[in-house]
Amino acid sequence: MISTPAAQPTDPTASSAAPAPRSYEVRTFGCQMNVHDSERITGLLEAAGYVPAAGGEPDLVVFNTCAVRENADNKLYGNLGQLVPAKKRNKDLQIAVGGCLAQKDQDTILEKAPWVDVVFGTHNIGSLPTLLERSRHNAEAQLEILDALEVFPSTLPTKRDSAYSGWVSISVGCNNTCTFCIVPSLRGKERDRRPGDVLAEVQALVDDGAVEVTLLGQNVNSYGVEFGDRGAFAKLLRACGQIEGLERVRFTSPHPAAFTDDVIDAMAETPNVMPQLHMPLQSGSNRVLRQMRRSYRSRRFLEILDTVRERIPQAAITTDIIVGFPGETEQDFQGTLDVVAASRFSSAYTFQYSIRPGTPAGEMADQVPKAVVQERFERLVALQDRIAAEENRRIVGRRVELLVTAEAGKKSGLTHRLSGRAQDQRLVHFSVPQGAEAPRPGDFVTVTVTDAAAYHLIADPREPGEYALRRSRAGDAWDRRQAESCGVPAADGPGPRPVSLGMPSLPVR
Repeated sequence: MISTPAAQPTDPTASSAAPAPRSYEVRTFGCQMNVHDSERITGLLEAAGYVPAAGGEPDLVVFNTCAVRENADNKLYGNLGQLVPAKKRNKDLQIAVGGCLAQKDQDTILEKAPWVDVVFGTHNIGSLPTLLERSRHNAEAQLEILDALEVFPSTLPTKRDSAYSGWVSISVGCNNTCTFCIVPSLRGKERDRRPGDVLAEVQALVDDGAVEVTLLGQNVNSYGVEFGDRGAFAKLLRACGQIEGLERVRFTSPHPAAFTDDVIDAMAETPNVMPQLHMPLQSGSNRVLRQMRRSYRSRRFLEILDTVRERIPQAAITTDIIVGFPGETEQDFQGTLDVVAASRFSSAYTFQYSIRPGTPAGEMADQVPKAVVQERFERLVALQDRIAAEENRRIVGRRVELLVTAEAGKKSGLTHRLSGRAQDQRLVHFSVPQGAEAPRPGDFVTVTVTDAAAYHLIADPREPGEYALRRSRAGDAWDRRQAESCGVPAADGPGPRPVSLGMPSLPVR
């Protein structure tokens, strides 16, 4: 069993008290896959008897790291350094580091931060409770990094961040060889889940109150290659359309080279698949795309967008773009601006290229000077901001249905507006008319858009008919979760699992 410090009795006549559960905090850096992995980590910890930290210093801090972004290692070691005083105050405090940076740096983390107790990788998340217990028992740091997936993450316990929406992994890893990307070496080759397992998890989410799911993978539209069905992703989308109570289906991210018309048809013909597509461009220059090993060209990219908009006229399309890839010339960058202007993205995630050790691009000559990259980046952002604002203004006056979210806008305290996501994933801040019933997160409201900015819309209903509320199962699920978090007894269920020390395992070569 997990060893825990004894709580101080509040009654001086009491001879003993129940052991206090250890508290935890998970800090997540990086992409949606990392966010979903952190849901697995919290599920594992709570199954092992840990409880979320509620103020004060936790007994365990877990860092789930990213290795893709610039200065990811500096960010991690800076955060680890901030915990040194807490570690000195509380010798029972444990610190664990997992995720992509842990998979990449391995024993370097313990060399740079010897106060860390556990280092685990992307392939053995399920080992974390055992590694923590072993570290306490042996009074020494534990490092376990596997070279191959130990167990598919979706078989692990999960604590979902949201009662109304959830991630569902359909695959892990990636078979592409983009020269700027370190993900394949950290996540491994693509592994696909069987469709029945994916649909069973979606159904379980819906049974628990969720009304929205996002299918998640490094390259979702290559799903099925491992088990020999290249049409599997389109079939999966259509199958999600048959799940009663599932109102919104999304997915991220596809690869343009593998994006086929059967997926577009499935999107257009399945009512609960949302009119939203994230299609990573990376560069509008064919020469740079070749250097990136992106096996499509700008013309093909634009043809996909044209087909999507022909079949789904109100689709909102977002993208990823890298500025300043090695050897990028002004002419190359102009190609990117041209494709952005033609694509009319509703938003774009724009990144300045930075060297990632271990990637082919990091060894390329002609690295673009930082000042040049910055200037180009600012031009790209200005263009995309203008396009996004123009596209959003076209929506003013339109009726939209929103899934109300728990997140509030930065100015919600002043404006008293709530927030929701339209079917095309646009963010809408809306007000509730005086006297009207307020929605819960997970409920749906239908409102008329009254104003627009580059990256959000405003809906301030002026007439009674401009606001309509539809209470949902997801709102009920939100109420249940709030009641449980306030200490209201929940239905009986299994208690925490005992955690053994486990047998040390050798890396799989």
